[in-house]
Amino acid sequence: MSRAPLWRAIVALAAVALSLYIALTQSARLGLDLRGGTQIVLETKDSPTTKADAESTDRALEVLRQRVDALGVAEPGIARSGEKRIIVELPGVQDPRKAAEVIGRTAQLTVHPVTGESAEKGTAKPAPDGSRTLPDPDRKGSYLTLGPTALTGQGVKDAQATLDQQSLAGWLVTLDFRKDAGDTWAKITGEAACAPQNAPERRVAITLDDKIISAPGVNQGVPCKTGITGGTTQITGDFSQSEARDLAALVKGGALPVPVDVVEQRTVGATLGADAIEASATAAVIGIALTALFITVVYRLMGALAALALALYGLISYAALVALGATLTLPGLAGFVLAIGMAVDANVLVFERAREEYLGVRSADLAKPVRTGFAKAWSAVVDSNVTTLLAAGLLFFFATGPVKGFGVTLSIGVLASMVTALVITRVLADFAVSRPFVRKRPALTGIATTGRVRTWLARRKPDLVRHRRRWLGASALLVVVAVAGIALRGLEFGVEFTGGRLVEYSTSRPVDADTARGAVSDAGFPRAVVQESGDGDISVRTERLTDAEQHRVKEALQEHGGTVTVERDEMIGPSLGDELRQKALIALGIAVAAQLIYLSVRFRWTLAVAAVSAMVHDVLLVVGLFAWLGKPVDSVFLAALLTVIGYSVNDTVVVFDRVREVRRRDPRGDLEATANQAVVQTLPRTVNTGMGALFILTALAVLGGDSLADFSLALIAGVLVGMASTVFTAVPIAVALERRNPAPPPSRPTRASGSGDTPDGYSPLEARRRKERGTGAVV
Repeated sequence: MSRAPLWRAIVALAAVALSLYIALTQSARLGLDLRGGTQIVLETKDSPTTKADAESTDRALEVLRQRVDALGVAEPGIARSGEKRIIVELPGVQDPRKAAEVIGRTAQLTVHPVTGESAEKGTAKPAPDGSRTLPDPDRKGSYLTLGPTALTGQGVKDAQATLDQQSLAGWLVTLDFRKDAGDTWAKITGEAACAPQNAPERRVAITLDDKIISAPGVNQGVPCKTGITGGTTQITGDFSQSEARDLAALVKGGALPVPVDVVEQRTVGATLGADAIEASATAAVIGIALTALFITVVYRLMGALAALALALYGLISYAALVALGATLTLPGLAGFVLAIGMAVDANVLVFERAREEYLGVRSADLAKPVRTGFAKAWSAVVDSNVTTLLAAGLLFFFATGPVKGFGVTLSIGVLASMVTALVITRVLADFAVSRPFVRKRPALTGIATTGRVRTWLARRKPDLVRHRRRWLGASALLVVVAVAGIALRGLEFGVEFTGGRLVEYSTSRPVDADTARGAVSDAGFPRAVVQESGDGDISVRTERLTDAEQHRVKEALQEHGGTVTVERDEMIGPSLGDELRQKALIALGIAVAAQLIYLSVRFRWTLAVAAVSAMVHDVLLVVGLFAWLGKPVDSVFLAALLTVIGYSVNDTVVVFDRVREVRRRDPRGDLEATANQAVVQTLPRTVNTGMGALFILTALAVLGGDSLADFSLALIAGVLVGMASTVFTAVPIAVALERRNPAPPPSRPTRASGSGDTPDGYSPLEARRRKERGTGAVV
């Protein structure tokens, strides 16, 4: 074994072994949309005394962390996002009302001596002497006058909800003070103990956010001037267990340094998450199985080895996802499955090049065309994958939540596909073609046959570029139809981009949309958009809906649908919706600019403009399709759209890479003939790759559930128009631009990339054809 195959085999074995170890010893971190729970995004605001910045947000985060920990949620997550946002994840929490109320309150705990009692309502604002009047929690219609603040929540060391051991009928909160605060507490209670029994001055008021939560009287046994020592006390108030636990969480966390607003809130039912995992897994298995079967039929032994490499690709991608600690979300699962299509593309590129080399030389040595196929496919694989990585990177930097996870998994998948195609598949292919049994039966490999598409092209000899004006006219007409749909019907923006709330309810009895619409209208929301979603579920979307109002809608639906559960709940603040919409436009704009810059560097600017024009054409057609169908345009659609951008450019790059290669060998050849040759030579790869991707996407659309149906539809449309636009839009535009702005031809042919070229710079296949037909362009 030579040195190069040896190191490839070592790298492949090490990658598989390490991935297998990680997959068996660690588990993936599931997002809330897969395991169920609530995500709350908080934004800090300026207070009269403190500016909301990164430092104050970090302090608020630590306070919130203590509150979340005290809530008893298993494996909660809390992290800062940007300068002023905090993301709180609460797995298993299906009712976000109490969670949002507890973790988002300012929670300023104060202790005051009671100086008097009144039957008249006073002011909650402190008087010049520091006193204030607040309602008495123990006596309805009575008010207590409180002295200046004697102690704050910063003096509380710990707070715990405990069962009242005396009554065994209620809960109380036990406070442990810090040393100095304990002395202050003893002083306050010592002064109160000197007042007569049942006098209001014998009470001590504990307030939370300017509301008296408890005003206990000092027991008769407490000595005057000595007070309650030991640094601990109890807050009583006939609390339930949940009330006592929430109060303890607020007190223990202390006061937030700055106010916070809930700008985003998402809740996913545990059942919906489990169903999504099962549906996505089923779609992935079926899609991968069909893809593996397809490439095995088309490429025989090489296809079977590629199918094995795809299985190892799945293992490596999963292990990389786990090792990086990335969160696997529902769109992330789709990105994971979609990247399989990219892995198929790399294998198809290699095998088609190997076919060309073998059919041109007809050598008994199978290893040489395989080696040349890998060498010549390298530039196309790199360029096509880099364009997809650009789109995935934009998702990571500009998207939020699950869509960011899609960008992460897609990036990991693209990188893993390059490793499996160029290293693992290479090792397997080299080993297979070196076996005597295989060398004696070249047809077994699949590269010794022409294939159905190539046979059809050889028989028909199509000249696809000659009618470029006709194709450009058809493309322009489709763009006009798409733009008309956008202009006439408009885009149905989701709550991510408009702000508002979307709640999906599941009912035990079927409820039609009209009945549900009437129930929601009677509940006080006549302008709400009510639709049937999925298997009889009801979705309600409004501009503004509080947690209490959402509960009222749920009760209204229960009158008609029996038991009603919330399967999904998304709330986006209007400011965040505007921000996300702006980020979406920025992401699309940067995607176009990034692709143009990269392609201009790798190719001529004329080819770069043609590729980007075809990409914009594809984007407009997909957006127009969603406008005509009335499908929602949300963050998941944005993920699909950016993926379409990557796929469209990916497909065009492969054709332009062949154009570049042919022109290097024959720079004075006819441009139209050269472009047509490139299209015809790469068409088998375009069809086979597209079929592999469509198997997976169709499985996702049919079996992936409602959450992935629109996502898959956008990608299916993108794949189909991307395959067509490469041939009928990108290439004709490139030919037109090249004719108007021709590149100066080199003085003599330059050496083509790849191994096995002749001294004149031609591949063995090209040299043989030239010898047989004479010089000139190959058509």
